[in-house]
Amino acid sequence: MEKYLFTSESVTEGHPDKVCDKISDSVLDALLEQDPTSRVALETCCNTGFALLTGEVTTKAKNVDFEAIARKAIIEIGYDDEAKGFDGNTCEVMVRVDPQSADIAMGVDSSVENRESGKDKYDLIGAGDQGMVFGYACRETEELMPMPITLAHKLTRRLTQVRKEGILKYLRPDGKAQVTVVYENGTPVAVDAVVVSAQHSEDVSIEDLRKDIKKYVIDEVIPRNLIKEDTKFYINPTGKFVIGGPHGDSGLTGRKIIVDTYGGYCPHGGGAFSGKDATKVDRSAAYMARYACKNIVASGIADRCQLDIAYAIGVAHPVALQVHTFGTSKYSDEQISKILYKVFDFRPLAIIENLHLREPIFAKSTNYGHFGKDYLPWEKCDKVEEIQKAAKDI
Repeated sequence: MEKYLFTSESVTEGHPDKVCDKISDSVLDALLEQDPTSRVALETCCNTGFALLTGEVTTKAKNVDFEAIARKAIIEIGYDDEAKGFDGNTCEVMVRVDPQSADIAMGVDSSVENRESGKDKYDLIGAGDQGMVFGYACRETEELMPMPITLAHKLTRRLTQVRKEGILKYLRPDGKAQVTVVYENGTPVAVDAVVVSAQHSEDVSIEDLRKDIKKYVIDEVIPRNLIKEDTKFYINPTGKFVIGGPHGDSGLTGRKIIVDTYGGYCPHGGGAFSGKDATKVDRSAAYMARYACKNIVASGIADRCQLDIAYAIGVAHPVALQVHTFGTSKYSDEQISKILYKVFDFRPLAIIENLHLREPIFAKSTNYGHFGKDYLPWEKCDKVEEIQKAAKDI
């Protein structure tokens, strides 16, 4: 049998890059609450004692206090005391924001197709930039996600849970997890290694921390049937991890793109998600690609599905769309592409409407992956019957 290992990582919401993602998405939501057509490309940078919000925002929203939103997000994460190295109550918050470029707005407001025909409302909005996105789904987990990234996210979510619920009171917001899964003939059969690094206060020994993390985090997350005699556990492998968060390392919006998607299990187009409104296809089309792939797999016509979509700035229709099912379907990839074109509309305005992407839903997508959460609209499996019907007509 073909045997190989695959590894994915996740980080907690207190990781400095994720602090920045949370701030950017929280501001985006606040703008969308007042003006659903807001154009937002907001970056946040943080380091010891300060956060900088910068980028381009064009909106009709009034009196949105960027600084107050940033402070609230930081405090909700758990950085509410200078003893933790970062405090949302006292840190400096700088805001440097300009309007969206008129040249970019022209292409988004009136797509090339609309200027040529004007017949279809979904041609009204062109893609906000050129670029490619990837979607993926598989049968490895009930979320139809790859197992390594799913387990890694569950570990970091559990780290945050035991901290916020006071089960492990000495934990602080920053943390990471990594899971290596053993595959045989493309099927996950065991966990080879688990790595957990958790920020903590000075008043806990490394021995107690390792024992607690194993008992209250790892044992609560990793299924027993996947643990083997030679499974390796690395808990705070360097030992002490007191200095963390923005005090330990600078953070930046959009620097955890593999954590946000499929853990490296499929290609990534390079564009980040957080802080961007849905006219940016880096975000909206990546959500649509996941939506399409998940419904293909849920429909039963393929066990794995990867979708590659490319856009040109100012053009509504994708310039390329390619499906890969890796030999797991009785239908050819070309046939499944035809099914997708029949069931889904990949133009930006259609994506925005179908996935409700003008609503303030983005801050709840920020942490522990943008995919695999059933409460997000792009995770719905509501196109299964249409896909099955379209497949019968092939």
